[in-house]
Amino acid sequence: MRMRKKKHGAERIEACAELRIADPATMLKGFDKIFGNDRPVHMEIGCGKGNFACGMAKKYPDVNFIAVERVADVCCIALEKAKAAADERESDNLRFLIGDAKILAENVKPHSLDCIYLTFSDPWPKKGHAKRRLTHRGFLEIYKNLLTDDGILRLKTDNVGLFDFSLEEFEAVGATVLWQTRDLHASEKNADNVMTEYEKNFSEKGFSICSAHVKFN
Repeated sequence: MRMRKKKHGAERIEACAELRIADPATMLKGFDKIFGNDRPVHMEIGCGKGNFACGMAKKYPDVNFIAVERVADVCCIALEKAKAAADERESDNLRFLIGDAKILAENVKPHSLDCIYLTFSDPWPKKGHAKRRLTHRGFLEIYKNLLTDDGILRLKTDNVGLFDFSLEEFEAVGATVLWQTRDLHASEKNADNVMTEYEKNFSEKGFSICSAHVKFN
């Protein structure tokens, strides 16, 4: 469902300017220029309303987080949520970028991210839309270039079709699946799991969550 356009959205986004990377090219200067430190940098691509990004930034104050969302009206909600919860974070370690995942290839230094999260990405179920899926090999090649040698891609989805497609794409690009499950909340890793708003809603309805941790060779 398409989100209704936010009233005064541009003004509301501007009111959260301290949390936003307005110019993607700024990242090419180095994340230390953005955060003022050289801590590890994790990126969520498709952050939605920001529950996961805000939760992770609060839980891991020694890690810097960048949350990317292509829909400005959706990111507006995430920005306002992050600003309202700023006092709950021990460090100033969260920023948002409004833009498509494709722009990352030209605006992020190679091998500068320690982790990339894909949390409940649009499954684009039509066969003809496969290249739009964030786990399509075209995007995977981008992630491979952005992650450090020890960097990890972490995927969460409730869509079994997307999960199966993703496993095939990981194999196609020669990536190694370090861990996977089709029921995250029943797994040993659930204790450290930070849920997205979407994940919370669907898990409460009894849906299982698929997850995989992947390393590029």
